Amino acid sequence: MSDLYHVSSSPHVRAKDTTSRIMLYVIIALLPTSIVGIYNFGLRALGLIVVTIASCVVPEWVYNIIVHKKNTIDDLSAVVTGLLLALNLPSTLPFWEAALGGVFAIIFVKCLFGGLGQNFMNPALGARCFLLIAFAADMTNFVTDAYTGATPLAAMRNGEAVNTMDMLIGRTGGTIGETSAIAILIGAIFMILMGVIDLRIPASYIVSFVVFMLLFGGHGFDGNYITAQLCGGGLMLGAFFMATDYVTSPITPRGQIIFGICCGILTGLFRTLGANAEGVSFAIILSNLLVPMIEKVTIPRAFGQVKEAKKQEGGK
Repeated sequence: MSDLYHVSSSPHVRAKDTTSRIMLYVIIALLPTSIVGIYNFGLRALGLIVVTIASCVVPEWVYNIIVHKKNTIDDLSAVVTGLLLALNLPSTLPFWEAALGGVFAIIFVKCLFGGLGQNFMNPALGARCFLLIAFAADMTNFVTDAYTGATPLAAMRNGEAVNTMDMLIGRTGGTIGETSAIAILIGAIFMILMGVIDLRIPASYIVSFVVFMLLFGGHGFDGNYITAQLCGGGLMLGAFFMATDYVTSPITPRGQIIFGICCGILTGLFRTLGANAEGVSFAIILSNLLVPMIEKVTIPRAFGQVKEAKKQEGGK
């Protein structure tokens, strides 16, 4: 008989939080960013939000009917995916392309891998990267009636000066949800206070990115440049709302820090060496793929398990 004690993996301490409650907190936290985006880009931004949410909720409902699974749309995860996808899109994107992105996120990234808890990458970011590859011209068109110039990160890459205060408030071009760092931080603080996320992943993400840009960004200790890099390109939105996704991020504290560092370094690499001025989406997705390996090396040893002693030389 084995000398090991086997402890079941079921949770022995129950909490009042449910998936739907957590997702509701995330939706509430995203409201300031959504409101600023609608204010900046008009009713078309609101239309895109409605389209992407509907194109996530309806396919999940239909899929569950087809495969005879319990209805899961009431957990609000599809709503969060649709809202996050919309906030990562330019307001000029055609509605049908946004709807296609929502279907891709739910069917191909989430449902076909077993549903919530089984997907290997963030569905909203997976859909955004799919749209970037399939419709690159439309996904990089940020010209609107209010903002006709390049995005702040693209302007900096061209050697132009940017107004960091506008980036903090939200008076710049870009995707619907990336323009106001203050609105994103308000939502992030709400999630931290509600216990939805902690600071391990976002803090390690942001700190590692800042260190990378200080060393390799080519601008040294330029505070204005670093602030603009932090406020632009959806980094804050990605660090607080997508890198912290429960399903696609590590469960161990050390693993979460390593994951955040991977996100920060990859974002820095993409921004300094890549053709695209942003890089947050691809950085988080690639880090998602590293999560199984990160957890393998950081998960604590099970209680009572004894490591087999190595045989000494001489046949003992």
